[in-house]
Amino acid sequence: MLTKMKPTHSLEIKELLKFADRKIKSERGTYLFQEGMLAEELYIVFSGKVQISKITSDGRELSLRICGENDICGELTLFTDNPRYLLSAKVLEEGEIVAIKKDVIESEIFQNSKLAFEFMKWMSDHFRKTQTKFRDLVLNGKRGALFSTLIRMSNSYGIHKENEILIDLPLTNQELANFCGTSRESTNRILSELKKDKIINIKKGKISILDLQYLKDEIGCENCPAIYCNIE
Repeated sequence: MLTKMKPTHSLEIKELLKFADRKIKSERGTYLFQEGMLAEELYIVFSGKVQISKITSDGRELSLRICGENDICGELTLFTDNPRYLLSAKVLEEGEIVAIKKDVIESEIFQNSKLAFEFMKWMSDHFRKTQTKFRDLVLNGKRGALFSTLIRMSNSYGIHKENEILIDLPLTNQELANFCGTSRESTNRILSELKKDKIINIKKGKISILDLQYLKDEIGCENCPAIYCNIE
């Protein structure tokens, strides 16, 4: 029986887990689903990390979020006819994932008003996060998009130390570029400038932010609550 829960997650995950159809041992580099596939299931990440991304018309990958413990993915296909996944879900870190049939969840939401209410709240927060991410990508340019991504990652995976915030998530520069909707070359250049100016430091594939306020000032950060300003 799955009992380990993320205490800050508002959605009634325990209710959803009652309808789990199967468990999946996820392996790094594999896909839960890919864009265009027939959508029959919704997934809850019990452990590990899953990256949600979109392939653009010119073949570039745009990473939208990273799902961690007790996060849901595949939810955008609910209550649609002949649904297909709109995004792709790639496993970044191996773990355990539970799958629930889409039609089972839809039926339960109709019958369980508490679950329906909590699910609506979760979806509302999820869309708000997505809107703020696209706002930063569109309005702040390549440099600002990277700054915004670093700020969000510090809120999600930051470990506060005496003079820095360590982003405890190893990412290649290409993977980081995918979150910014830009090229690896542009990301390399901007990271090098930030490192030279002692705004960040990079060690063993992990980034430490030395001057968070600089990044915030450069993009006119509105100091949104961390619940919305994150990469999850």
